[in-house]
Amino acid sequence: MLIITALFLASFAWSQSNKEEIDLVQAAFGMDKKAAVADFVKPSALQKDAFWKLYDEYETQRKELGKQRIELLKQYADHYLDMTSAQADAWTTKVIALQKKTDNLIVTYYGKIKLVSNAIVATQFYQIEYFILTGIRMKLLQNVPFVQNKP
Repeated sequence: MLIITALFLASFAWSQSNKEEIDLVQAAFGMDKKAAVADFVKPSALQKDAFWKLYDEYETQRKELGKQRIELLKQYADHYLDMTSAQADAWTTKVIALQKKTDNLIVTYYGKIKLVSNAIVATQFYQIEYFILTGIRMKLLQNVPFVQNKP
């Protein structure tokens, strides 16, 4: 448990060392992610340009939310051992709000993509985004230690 905690804290300390590194990591992930999306989402030749334009808009907004998620994880890493009840409530409230924003963003772009393509392409977008998002959430849940109860 101690080793996992140390790795968790070290990884987030590195992630927050400067903004450029975060942008670089997100840009690299975005490129890999875009390739995965391209393998799964299949707009027609006529729909392709409109789909990728919307997808790029979506990714810009998603990355901003990702930066907020990283900041919240950093805050958690810094305080999970000595977090007060008020801090836990404030942090969890922010996490819930950010999760809703992320979910709403996917739903919003599902609708936009459906308008420029069709429901099949929009559903493919929805499915791959939730697949990736669920994988990220599971990995975080598996590696983030639980907040400690103060005696």
